[in-house]
Amino acid sequence: MNTMTLWHISGWEFAALAFAALLVGFSKTAVSGANTVSLAIFAAVLPARASTGVLLPVLIVGDLLAVRTYRRHAHWPTLLKLFPAVVAGVVLGTLFLEWADDGAVRTSIGAILLLMAGVTVWRRRRSDVAEATDAAEAADGRDEPDAVTGRAGRLKARSYGVLGGFTTMVANAGGPVMSLYLLSAGFRKLGFLGTSAFFFLIVNVGKVPFSVGLGLIDGRSLLLDAALAVFVVPGAVFGTWAAKRINQRLFERLVIAATVVGGVQLLLR
Repeated sequence: MNTMTLWHISGWEFAALAFAALLVGFSKTAVSGANTVSLAIFAAVLPARASTGVLLPVLIVGDLLAVRTYRRHAHWPTLLKLFPAVVAGVVLGTLFLEWADDGAVRTSIGAILLLMAGVTVWRRRRSDVAEATDAAEAADGRDEPDAVTGRAGRLKARSYGVLGGFTTMVANAGGPVMSLYLLSAGFRKLGFLGTSAFFFLIVNVGKVPFSVGLGLIDGRSLLLDAALAVFVVPGAVFGTWAAKRINQRLFERLVIAATVVGGVQLLLR
């Protein structure tokens, strides 16, 4: 990667990257999936290939802040079910990148996100239990999902795990996929945020050696990351504040809306 190009960005371009970094912090601690906007901003300001290397450490900073905030609410049985399927998805994503061009990648992921958003909305309208879950969470402090066990639960975890691994490999866009899985599995707000935080910290850290090997991360890109990381912190602080004030129904609507926006952006780019 010709990292010298990273130092030729204008003040307005840096401001756009700083806003995207702030949005990363907010999405990691409040509305997972909202950082699809950050992906689009990074890809618009920086060369597409270079943007993935610069964004990855910024995402990890957000993951660390989210883990620190919601570490008590992670549901490890779900994580253990997901990771084998995620590895398979990463392998499929790698094979896909061998022959697909950028247009095919964006179109495929955008279509997948919109399809799953539609399925999630349909499923949630059928059950329509969002209002009751707030009261249940307040009454007994439960953060765990209602249905992650059994044959159907395992099949769902494998399906979304493969899709999550695929999308995070080809476009750093695994967030919306996993958001839809956690919603469909019946996660409450805090359990959703805690499980998502650990999932993406582990996945993103695991991608670092590959990015370094491809030349996407080096000393120059890390200096830019250090400057951008400053903006992740206030975004995370605001996200933590906002998450405490968002009820379950609004939380789910925001996550789905962010997923739709991300899918449309990928289709229109």
